[in-house]
Amino acid sequence: MPNTSAQVKVDAVREYGGLIELIDVSVKSRAQRVQELAREHPEAYIASAYNHPLIIEGNSSLGNELASLSRPIDCIIAPIGGGGLISGIITGIRRNEKSIRMIGAEPLSGNDAARSLKTGHIVVNDAEPRTIADGARTLSLGECNWPILRDNLSSIIEIPEENIAEAVRMLFTLANLKAEPTGALSVGAVLTRPEAFRGQTVCCVISGGNVDPAVYREILSS
Repeated sequence: MPNTSAQVKVDAVREYGGLIELIDVSVKSRAQRVQELAREHPEAYIASAYNHPLIIEGNSSLGNELASLSRPIDCIIAPIGGGGLISGIITGIRRNEKSIRMIGAEPLSGNDAARSLKTGHIVVNDAEPRTIADGARTLSLGECNWPILRDNLSSIIEIPEENIAEAVRMLFTLANLKAEPTGALSVGAVLTRPEAFRGQTVCCVISGGNVDPAVYREILSS
């Protein structure tokens, strides 16, 4: 895990019995260290957090649920890091033959997915983005996810850091939800481009609440 990982996430892994190695990603990427560990432990199974068909299939259950809602939805906004979550949602929505517009939400400071959609091929960041949305600090989209996103996303909204923080505050104040910055990206997208959603029924996917107490207090008090 990066040595900048949220302490609450590090503690959660340890609670499940995981052995953690914290690395400086400015020196060596997570992918490089994982490959080194794979060579040291050839019997190990390397499980991607987002770049695998089973990850997509697991997340498609949320797409199935959204497709079954009785209330019509004009569009769904979901966070993008490596793309596993939103790829799964799209898969579930399309499986149910729904034509709901899909929009990605990504930190402006780590906008490789938005650049990929514009250029038509996967764009790789030179380094992990320095964003408060730590779940979106990926170098690139997963290759398994890319065809799904390329063919089904209508757009990706790039969100400034101040709007990510404001989304966290709004969810706490107005909805009593403790969302981590990555989880609040979808609401940040609405704050960034409100004119794009005016008069529409919008579903914002809030994808997690693992945020360090100190970081959360700082965001809420800003």
